[in-house]
Formats: sequence, C-alpha cells, structure tokens
Amino acid sequence: MPTPTTPSSAATRRHNLSRRTFLTSTATATTTAILATPALLTAAKTDSRPTVGQGDYVYSVDHHWAQLPERYTWQTTHNVAIDSNGLVYIIHEGDARQKEHPSIFVFDTEGNFVRAFGEQYQGGGHGLEVHREGSDQFLYITAYQHLKTFTKTDLKGERVWQKWAPMEAGIYAENEGSAPTGQWGRDRFMPTNTAFHPEGGFYLADGYGAWCVHRYDAHGKWLSKFGSVGTGDGQFQTPHGIWIDDRRGRSPSVVVADRANGRLQWFSLDGEHQHTMDGFFLPANIDTFGELMLIPDLQARVTLLDGDNNIVAQLGDDEAWRGEVMKDNRAMRSHPDQWQAGRFIHPHDACFDHDGNIFVAEWVAGGRITKMTRHA
Repeated sequence: MPTPTTPSSAATRRHNLSRRTFLTSTATATTTAILATPALLTAAKTDSRPTVGQGDYVYSVDHHWAQLPERYTWQTTHNVAIDSNGLVYIIHEGDARQKEHPSIFVFDTEGNFVRAFGEQYQGGGHGLEVHREGSDQFLYITAYQHLKTFTKTDLKGERVWQKWAPMEAGIYAENEGSAPTGQWGRDRFMPTNTAFHPEGGFYLADGYGAWCVHRYDAHGKWLSKFGSVGTGDGQFQTPHGIWIDDRRGRSPSVVVADRANGRLQWFSLDGEHQHTMDGFFLPANIDTFGELMLIPDLQARVTLLDGDNNIVAQLGDDEAWRGEVMKDNRAMRSHPDQWQAGRFIHPHDACFDHDGNIFVAEWVAGGRITKMTRHA
C-alpha cells in the first residue's frame, strides 16, 4: 500500500460466522455514537505471551503464530481471510521482481502451512475475501499498483473470472479497462477491498483510484457506483475498506472505512448515505462478529465497537506508542528490532475466526500476522 495520508481533523450477527469466514449476508444502519475511549489495559505477560484489552475483551497475543516453510519469505502482508473450515488465507503485496514467488499463503488453525499460490499478484496484491456461494467457496482478490484488477478464484487459486476497471462507469482513463499501467490518479482504477450484497453480487471499493464504491451483480457485471471525492457526508478520501453491517436488529447496510478522512460511513444497499462516525485515525477495514465490530487502524491500534458503536476495547496501542510508530515517516515499519510485544505497528486488515479470536495483518516490511486469542 502507498504511504497513508494524514486524516482530516473532522474526520450476535445472525449466525456466529464472521467476516472473511465465508459470507452469505452483510450490512446494517447504525446510530452514530460518541467515541468515549476506555482505559487501555497495558500489555501484560500470561503464559509467556502478552495480553491486551479490557473487561470482557482480553486477548493473548501471538505475533509468531504462522509457521512458514524456509522456501518462502514473508513480504508486506495486506489482508487476511478465513474459510468455513478455519483455514487462514493471507495475501501480500509482494515484490514484482520475484515473479515466481506466491503472494497468498494458507495456514491451518494451529499455524501450520497448508499451501501457497498467487504468483500473478506479486507487486500489487491487496484485498482478499472468502465468500460462500451455494455449496462452494470462492476467493475474491483485489490487486493494485501496476496490476489494477480483481479476480474470483476457487480456494486453491484457480481462476473463475478476472476483470479490470468498469469502463461503463465513465470515470476512467481509456487504457484502465484493458491494458492498465501503474499510473495513479482519480481517473485510475486501484481496487482495494470487496463486500457482498445479502441477495447476491458484491461491492468493490476503489480505494486508491477514483475514490468511489462500485456495485456488481453475482456474475461480475457492473451495475452502479456511489461516492465522490471530498470530506462531506457521502464523499471519500481513500475509501479503503468495505463491509456489510448486518448486526442484529439492523437492516443490512454498507459501511466504508473512509481512511484519510479518519471515519466510518454507513450507506443503504443502494448507496444512500445514512450515518458518519468520526474519531478514528486511519481506519483500514472492517469486520463483525455477533454484536462486535472490528476496525484495524493503520495508526498502530485495533478498535472494537459494541452493538451501539461504543468503544469496548482498543488493542495494542497508547498515545505515546503511536507517536513512536508514526515518527520519521513511519520508519519503524522497517525496523522489527524496535517492535514491542503486544503492540501493533500498522494494522492494515483484521478479521474474526469462528470462535471470536482475531487475526491482524500489518503493513510492515517483512510482513506480520498476529493471532489474538480471546480469554474465556
């Protein structure tokens, strides 16, 4: 991902499966809540692993959960997803010079390596979701930089279809739909993440390109778009993450992590703005589990909201630590010797597993995937 922009100052689901575990439904209109930050529980040691959180939301932290074979290397980790069997899928931005190295790794629940694939996403791998369709599960993969594409594959990476910029939208430069280059701009296509309509089809966030959200049918046919560039309600500056908020008692709605504006925005399934929630730094993505909403924030923390969108925990940071992480143009991301156990550097994505544990993917040189196991 590119260097993040500083935000402006204005800035029990119906079933017990979470985001990125296979998805069949999503969304909710929630009431904007005032962010009252609770006290942070300083990381403490339990069974040699640090713990973070407070109250009912305390987690043991394992920064070295995944066991990668020596023939592969960790690169800049971007997103994490979980299938119905609990397998964990991790996508890297990767390195375009390493054309034979896979960008997607798969692990079992204990962190044992299962398989790797996705060489074609090297240098631009970004978003990754698992979606159940009938009795089958599929991966939806987004890629940016020079690739500018999104793909549907099976769980082993075999392609179902692949697409580029929706030229029907009338907002992209001519070559973006067939022969894109690595050029950036508001008339360029740089897809970041995907969410799934409860009745079929999906939404695609163009988080680094035109700063809008596209809607597609179940076959990948473009239908419409919403959002424009700006700081007002319904406008975006880096609409990086997207999810369907269908927590109990709500009508499904689309929630967007409007990263550089430092906020979340909720929309109807037709793209009409409903609510805005300020108070974040650089929110990068969203997940839900039961009444909880999970927001990884690139500025060194992970936030949990309850069903009323009150903060119930902020994991892995405090103000002083954020200052250390962000200074010198975020130099710490390239210096793992300065990292502290139980603290985050740049959470780029996070998701719940079937038991409510949390996996966090960080935008750091060399990559890092952390498992946070919730205490009973």
